[in-house]
Formats: sequence, structure tokens, C-alpha cells
Amino acid sequence: MEKYLIFGKYDPDEIEIKDPGLAQYINLKAIIALHTHGRHFHKHMGKRELNIVERLINNMMRTEKYTGKKMSAYRVVKRAFEIIEKRTKKNPLQVFVDALQNAAPREETTRLKMGGVAVPKAVDVSPSRRLDLALRHIAVGAMQKSFKNRRSIEECLADEIIKAANYDMNSYAIQKKEEIERIALSAR
Repeated sequence: MEKYLIFGKYDPDEIEIKDPGLAQYINLKAIIALHTHGRHFHKHMGKRELNIVERLINNMMRTEKYTGKKMSAYRVVKRAFEIIEKRTKKNPLQVFVDALQNAAPREETTRLKMGGVAVPKAVDVSPSRRLDLALRHIAVGAMQKSFKNRRSIEECLADEIIKAANYDMNSYAIQKKEEIERIALSAR
């Protein structure tokens, strides 16, 4: 049986997921093309069946320039993974998974109505939402860094992923996580 690799280069079998809460939501099953055409859309918890790299590509498509342009977003993520491999000399999938684990907030606030007054209350975040927020913050952080900047979006995405993997406070995703958790701490 032929073994599939992500982008034809990176082996997902070597990846170690340290966060047990996120382990069942991070799908690293390699497929031929990271383009499932919304096949899992109507299934309950269908996001779990999407490869995590495809979910990053889909989050890159949420932003201004790449809205609806999946192949452009695909090329951006592929080039970003090549840059990550050059800079870190590690499997970029492992760096990406580490970035997701570091950027996923554990606690956030919700609003409760008590006697006509809205009161913020700290709540734990479900693993699925943690992963969604981490992916969104990495994509948005890369887009913001590349806006009115000479650096390409690929370099900015690679930089954002590497910084999040190293828990660098200059990363947009890590800043957002810390902000969400700080607000939740004050709402306890």
C-alpha cells in the first residue's frame, strides 16, 4: 500500500500531540489532495474528519485577498511549510501542531443574565472551539503582519507559526490567547 504524505513531503506519522484534549480533534491523516469539497459539512462534528492543514488553508481563505481562492491559499500554506522546514530543520507539521497547542485558549468568558444585569463569567473552552480559535488567530495574525509590508504572506504565516510554536509573545495568536485568558481570570 502506498503511503501518502502531506504536500508530498511531510510524514504525519512522526507527529507527537502533547495536549490530550486536542489530540482527538487534530486530524493528521494524509490524503492525496487537501481539498475535500465540503464533504463533511453536514455531518455532526464533521470538522474532526478534515485534515488540520486543510483547515488552516480554509482559514486563510476567510481573509480579504484569498476569499474563495483555495488554490492560492493552498500555495501560500505549502510555501510557508517549506520556509518553516528551512528555518527550524524540523518537520513543519510538528511545528504547526505545537503552535496550535500553544495558541489554543483554555478559558474564556460568557455573559450570564442575573436579575436583568449581564455578568461576565469564566468558563472552560471545549477542545473543538480551542482549535478553531487557534487556527483563526494564526491566519488573522499572518494576514495582519503582511498588510502594507514588503514581506510576503508566506513568510508572515511561517513566522507566525514558528513564533506560536515557541510561545513568543510577539505572535498575534499567543497575544490573543493571553488576552482571552486574562479577561477570563478577572471574571472568575
